[in-house]
Amino acid sequence: MAKRKGVGEFHANSVQRPCATDVTVSHYRLFPKALGQLISKYSVRELHLSLTQGFWRTRSWGQPYLQAPAGAELWVWFQDSVTDVDKTWKDLSNILSGIFCASLNFIDSTNTVTPTASFKPLGLANVTDHQFLRYAVLPREVVCTENLTPWKKLLPCSSKAGLAVLLKAEHLFDSRYHSQAVHIRPVCRDSTCLSVSWELRQTLTVVFDFFVSGHGKKVDLPAPVLHAQRYVSGYGLQTGEISTLIYNSHPYRAFPVLLLETVPWYLRLYIHTLTIITKGKENKPTSSGPTAAPSPGDADSAAGKLCHKDHIQFERALLKWTEYPPDPNHGFYVSSSVLSAMVPSVTAMKEEVEELSPLFASLFPSSDGSSYFVRLYTEPLLVNLPTPDFSMPYNVICLTCTVVAVCYGSFYNLLTRTFHIEEPKKEGLAKRLANVIRKMRGVPLL
Repeated sequence: MAKRKGVGEFHANSVQRPCATDVTVSHYRLFPKALGQLISKYSVRELHLSLTQGFWRTRSWGQPYLQAPAGAELWVWFQDSVTDVDKTWKDLSNILSGIFCASLNFIDSTNTVTPTASFKPLGLANVTDHQFLRYAVLPREVVCTENLTPWKKLLPCSSKAGLAVLLKAEHLFDSRYHSQAVHIRPVCRDSTCLSVSWELRQTLTVVFDFFVSGHGKKVDLPAPVLHAQRYVSGYGLQTGEISTLIYNSHPYRAFPVLLLETVPWYLRLYIHTLTIITKGKENKPTSSGPTAAPSPGDADSAAGKLCHKDHIQFERALLKWTEYPPDPNHGFYVSSSVLSAMVPSVTAMKEEVEELSPLFASLFPSSDGSSYFVRLYTEPLLVNLPTPDFSMPYNVICLTCTVVAVCYGSFYNLLTRTFHIEEPKKEGLAKRLANVIRKMRGVPLL
């Protein structure tokens, strides 16, 4: 980690051991019943959910064990027996929204994608048909105490015993980076793999500032071999450009990188403007379909040298007034890009660091030891769109209501009021005498 920074990690592993290779979960002594029933009802093969506040600065803090994008990330593999994946995905996200007290119910067809290469099953998978995979990110999601409490309730002893007693919200959320995740996948029960168990892994990663909080333990993470940056350029509210910079700090190795960009519909991309620059050479894709981008590094690349750059222009759409969020002037978030690569293991992860992170080693095993899988995320983007003056409708409504109230009130008063003519009453003798006396004295009459 960087100077005056420390990382703290908490891993909890629960395994449900059925008697046969069944997709259902029926024993809930340690496995949470809420998640077990969810797996059985919606035929879930794998489920990965993360709620993150902040951004992991790979260049300054080093290579993370398990990085997650800012906000809420959810990706699920369904069983091949599911007939309507989209409906099941929508129902599943609504139930998870209630379990974790998050805004996952805002996941719909506008922010859901089906990646074909970036996300593979992390557990036992006989079928890798990507039509059963759904992926969504809500970069605007804010993580707070109400999300941590249901996460701790999934632990076997909740927050009443064990290390979970130390997970105090006032200390965890006073940090630079906070990420809590839930990973559910099928694993082999033993080396023969004749029976399957359901594994639930709960992870919590926190980056503390020693100068501010004084908590955490300093850990030297390996230097980042691969890191990336992304930003929006341009001026005005009509067009703009998204740029992604990928760095390869390996001293002599080049390796391919998969880049997944999820752009919302209100940013209309100009595919013909896509420009890929590698080793100073500009490459133009020949079609709007999938293209094989060049490798983000070569044998001559120096450490920390910019090796790969992507540019694409977009046009900002003009939304309907009902499609704007409550604070439209704040801007619209664009989810993080996903980088997936097989990084050479010599520099990607040291052996002693790998031993300290059994979660990473089990989720991303290395077959021959020559490379190691790494998944990274870039910063989320904040884009401004053409926003109307929402005070004008308010002024029009106030003026209209005032005019209608005055006109209608006067007209209604004229229609409903009853007029009576009162004849003047004759003055009495005493009053006449008093007026005569007051007139003689020169005072006003009664």
